[in-house]
Amino acid sequence: MVVSGSQQALDIVTRVLLDPGDAAWMEEPCYPLMRSLLIGSGCRAIPVPVDEEGLDVMAGMRLAPDARAAFVTPSHHYALGVTMSASRRFQLLEWSRQASSWIVEDDYDSEYRFDTMPIPSLQGLDPCDRVLYIGTFSKVLRPSLRLGYIVIPADLVDRFVAVRFSMDIFPSYLFQEALTDFMHDGHFARHIRRMRALYKSRRTALVECLRAEFGDFLQIHGSEAGMHLTVTLPPSFKAGALSDVAIATRAAQDKLWLWPLSPCYTNGKPREGFILGFGNTPEDQMPNAVRRLRQLLSA
Repeated sequence: MVVSGSQQALDIVTRVLLDPGDAAWMEEPCYPLMRSLLIGSGCRAIPVPVDEEGLDVMAGMRLAPDARAAFVTPSHHYALGVTMSASRRFQLLEWSRQASSWIVEDDYDSEYRFDTMPIPSLQGLDPCDRVLYIGTFSKVLRPSLRLGYIVIPADLVDRFVAVRFSMDIFPSYLFQEALTDFMHDGHFARHIRRMRALYKSRRTALVECLRAEFGDFLQIHGSEAGMHLTVTLPPSFKAGALSDVAIATRAAQDKLWLWPLSPCYTNGKPREGFILGFGNTPEDQMPNAVRRLRQLLSA
């Protein structure tokens, strides 16, 4: 089903799969708009911790074993950027089979892996049709395109069509036709190859600048893929210092764009740090941007 970006895809999935009061796993930390969507729909959003292997499935089973659905970003977790390990993927699929629950896989930027081969999707590994796969062109082409898609299990198609028709009938055919021609002519594949090389160079420049300016002071997460990486501050930084939200606000006044990590957490003890998008920053601007970040943290 073609949709107007991944956010509408998440909205439609929530309307179809969940009723008010249903429990749903979400990653901790998580994409803030996913949390808002679940809460706004009256569901019980269950924060399940994410570690270096991705969503902690065993923790989720302790917290809410009968949850109706799990919303995950396994290829490049938002916000920490980790990739879900193979063992966790099979654990999650087995849980969904035993609990008769759904997995919603938000695969928003898996086209950009820099040092390893692409990771098989959960939907591709699923033998039981319990995974709904969400992809988007807004991330890999341009945000204003607002064009994405959902891969839907066959027995849910009629329900999705009914909900979709009640919302906005269908998205504009104009953008779909243009993108179809773009793909058929080979431009999309060439675009992905070109941008993968460009983003890899920018990612490498950012990582090198962060290490040169900060050494081991900042911990770098999720630099293997995607268009952002995350840095976390040491716990000792909190004492007597500004929060990551306050620092990001101060940075924005100086035209330095940081996204604070702590608002991505639901529980009371968030990690502090910054989500750093590098897709739109040329390599020669990285040293100055990182230097300004260090100055803000030193103030």
